[in-house]
Amino acid sequence: MNVFVINSGSSSIKYQLIRMPQAEVVCAGIVDRIGLEGSAIQHKTFSGQNEHVRKVGIHIPDHASGLTEVARLLTDSQIGVIQDPMEIDVVGHRVVHGGEDFSDTIIISEAVKEKIKNLFPLAPLHNPPNYLGIEVAEQIFKHAKQVAVFDTAFHQTMPPVAYRMAIPNLFYDDHGIRAYGFHGTSHKYVSETAAQYLQKNGSRIITIHLGNGCSMSAVQNGTCIDTSMGLGPMNGLIMGTRTGDIDQSVIFHMVNQLGYSLDDVNDILNKKSGMLGLTGFSDMRDVKAAYEKGNEAAVLAYEMYCYHIRKYIGSFAAVLSGIDAIVFTAGVGENDPLVRSLSTSKMAHLGIYLDEKKNKAGGKGIYEINTSDSPVKILIVPTNEELEIARQCYMLLNG
Repeated sequence: MNVFVINSGSSSIKYQLIRMPQAEVVCAGIVDRIGLEGSAIQHKTFSGQNEHVRKVGIHIPDHASGLTEVARLLTDSQIGVIQDPMEIDVVGHRVVHGGEDFSDTIIISEAVKEKIKNLFPLAPLHNPPNYLGIEVAEQIFKHAKQVAVFDTAFHQTMPPVAYRMAIPNLFYDDHGIRAYGFHGTSHKYVSETAAQYLQKNGSRIITIHLGNGCSMSAVQNGTCIDTSMGLGPMNGLIMGTRTGDIDQSVIFHMVNQLGYSLDDVNDILNKKSGMLGLTGFSDMRDVKAAYEKGNEAAVLAYEMYCYHIRKYIGSFAAVLSGIDAIVFTAGVGENDPLVRSLSTSKMAHLGIYLDEKKNKAGGKGIYEINTSDSPVKILIVPTNEELEIARQCYMLLNG
């Protein structure tokens, strides 16, 4: 089965063609800067151990033209991996917000599309481009089943005590205001991978997804019971440009005392805060370079970033009644030993013992960075959201 996975953003389309059930990645790429100057496509094809990269600098005015160009590359006479777009069996779409309507992967119908549109207010930056990707793919891959995989679905198992907010009931009953959580595809993939690695019944796992966006989840026996993000993706950990947890009074103070508009505050808290607000850098590699030079702002930012991770480890340990494993994943989680070290320090009371030599040495695939006698495993599990989407599409259509 040829599963074409699409992650459609406001000005980009990430994609992979994966052959299932072999889980063989045939090609991958990104259509970047759609509708902007300097738009381009980076397209990679894989054959055995060989990788072929083609970069196409071309004006891409909209998503339709971008995906049309990708279809042309898929069938190119020299580097093509299929002969006709009709060979795509399934298009798997990442959709960020499924609200309470979608707790599982689903074949896309007109009714499903309408519900995704109705959820635009809950994810105004993400659901509209996700929806557009669906509409464009329907026109280009007409033979394929279109399938939606929701970022929020994995967290739909949370109990009301975790997802409800202590505000008047009408806001939940009439408007669906509650915690939904995000990065669910990643949390599902790495928690299941870790559980298989542990070979332990009744696993209690804390997954820590650290990229430009950051979130954590408490997973018991494969079921999410709590997560750090809420109604939108701003809550919880400090992120590249987002605040994470913040006293709500700050918002009222900024509006009522400092004269900012609500739009200004939303922009500041989402796009100008986090590590960017603290250091001037949103990329952790730049923050780390400043940290290593002794930059005081970077040192404080790193300590704050990891302090919040430790706080959530502690609270999720309480929710899970103990921990079997902590999992670091995504760009920062997989590649930054300093973050892992600071995030797990002073936690011996929870049975967490980091082996600094293993932590700094790194590794490939899934590997441990805990000491040999640590009651809690500290694991690095590379995330693979595209493979998880392809896997869910395959399971949906093959029972």
